[in-house]
Amino acid sequence: MGPDAKPARGTLYVVATPIGNLGDLAPRARALLAGVDAILAEDTRHSRKLTSHHGITTALEALHDHNEAAAVPALIERLRGGAALALVSDAGTPLLSDPGFLLVRAARAAGVPVVAVPGPCAAIAALSIAGLPTDRFCFEGFLPARDAARRERIDALSAEPRTLVFYESPHRLRDALADLSEGFGAERPAALARELTKLHEAVIGDTLGDLVRWSETDPHAAAGEVVLIIGGSPQAVAPGPGLDSDSVLRTLLAELPLKQAVALAVKLTGAPRNQLYDMALAMKRDT
Repeated sequence: MGPDAKPARGTLYVVATPIGNLGDLAPRARALLAGVDAILAEDTRHSRKLTSHHGITTALEALHDHNEAAAVPALIERLRGGAALALVSDAGTPLLSDPGFLLVRAARAAGVPVVAVPGPCAAIAALSIAGLPTDRFCFEGFLPARDAARRERIDALSAEPRTLVFYESPHRLRDALADLSEGFGAERPAALARELTKLHEAVIGDTLGDLVRWSETDPHAAAGEVVLIIGGSPQAVAPGPGLDSDSVLRTLLAELPLKQAVALAVKLTGAPRNQLYDMALAMKRDT
């Protein structure tokens, strides 16, 4: 389907939309949003900014956590009757910590074609620039809002070897960072991505301890939702036979910034931090 083709009848399109920069809407996504019978939006006021910016006049209908279950049967009937509908969230790829799962599941069960129109995703965008391993990762969405439940979830993830990706809201960020630092250790490699694709985009921190200190001192720390990328548990990595501090550190330095490499090497080898830090500086000078 080319960018100017018409949407197929009786099809549900799951359309990724920009996470900040309105110019990131792909040509195919724009054409589909302009051509479907209706756009199902998490917040019609928010999505109207996007459609207005791109000159899209398609009707917007609300589909969110509070009405999705009740709205699904009628939407399935419209789709089976030949309507072409597009599902969007406030930003990024729908269903990732956003509404839409009930509709997609029901559409597939009813034999309605469901087509992905890929594009921006905050989790993937942050992961791609965080400087942490990307070969294996898991998306955990938002941590629980209540303190006890959040700490319980962090404890359950403390030995997870894959890179962890979280979303977090601004008013819970400081508490979440403090709990993550306590549960995973202040030296656990971590990065926080904020304002992605916007003017003040930034990636902050090398460890969870760095992020805790930043959240306590930066007056703008609680501005805007963020993506947290946290390195997996090094205890889950079993060093091979004959692997010593020197080889571990050289391997980590080839992939990670110095501070992160040293922090992981300490946990993997048990060698003193100061010793490994001096070794790392010497290795950097030699290269």
